[in-house]
Amino acid sequence: MHEILLDAPLDMHLHLRDGAMLEFVAPLSARDFAGAVIMPNLVPPVDTLERLHRYRAAVATATAGHRFAPYHTLFFRAYNEAELLAARPFIIGVKLYPEGVTTNSAAGVSDIAAAAETFGLLERLGIPLLVHGESHGFVLDREAEFLAVYDWLARSFPHLMIVMEHITTAAAVDLLDRHTNLFATITLHHLIITLDDLAGGLLNPHLFCKPIAKRPADRDALLAAALNGHPKVMFGSDSAPHPRDKKEAAGCAAGVFSAPVAVPLLVDLFAQHNALDRLPAFLSQNAQRIYGIQPPIKQLRIRAESWQVPLQYGEVVPFMAGRTIDWRVVTP
Repeated sequence: MHEILLDAPLDMHLHLRDGAMLEFVAPLSARDFAGAVIMPNLVPPVDTLERLHRYRAAVATATAGHRFAPYHTLFFRAYNEAELLAARPFIIGVKLYPEGVTTNSAAGVSDIAAAAETFGLLERLGIPLLVHGESHGFVLDREAEFLAVYDWLARSFPHLMIVMEHITTAAAVDLLDRHTNLFATITLHHLIITLDDLAGGLLNPHLFCKPIAKRPADRDALLAAALNGHPKVMFGSDSAPHPRDKKEAAGCAAGVFSAPVAVPLLVDLFAQHNALDRLPAFLSQNAQRIYGIQPPIKQLRIRAESWQVPLQYGEVVPFMAGRTIDWRVVTP
């Protein structure tokens, strides 16, 4: 029976929520991953040292018993140097959300240029900037319109490490090679789906996310970057759970819940393209090198064995619900 081993898989963009949802979904990520970058867009956002420590404790409790390192982030605001120095030992970066652009981002940045002093502090202190890169324009153009902001940031702060989170376009992949300080995460769902899967037939609300899935050419560019071992891209699931009644509703919540299926689907995807030898770079090695992290020692055994994705995990419908996957994680 065909099996592969994966060392220290990492999810470099993960939403764990808080409260009961955190307690339910966190073990599903901690089971398969050695570590993950945890997003701070809670209500209220994680933007003080007190809230950071409280959230760190909650995540540690929810993932207890697993070999798993949560890499925390602060929600971007106008921090002073003392605040950033106090938080630096406990975070991997600061996450910028444009105001109102996605879930729980009402406290985000309304004027990027006005935040230059904080960008300069992050650069000087060696704290990475993680960015949800979308404008408020036409939905298919929002990432493309934001690329000019990335270009300005990269040129204005050349020693600031900038991570373009969950990129979805061929143009974003191209931008990576223009600046030494730009990096990117790519989600599982953006490697597989296009806008047609979301809205080409009957609307599938469980595929609605921000940034929205784009054209086949964009999907193919992302896939090529991952499969060809682009050294500046990392896997980041952007797994974002919402209860079913918040997805199948008017005002559908944005987010795809992929945590329980991410590793086996990535193995399946890379196997289909005869690129399993490049999966470790995308799933772990690039992130370790880019961020300079050493995750816990953890090895997953994945077997060529079919299983059916449950229709629901608790109140949440997962990515590929009810579908058959040809690979299964057999050791946590």
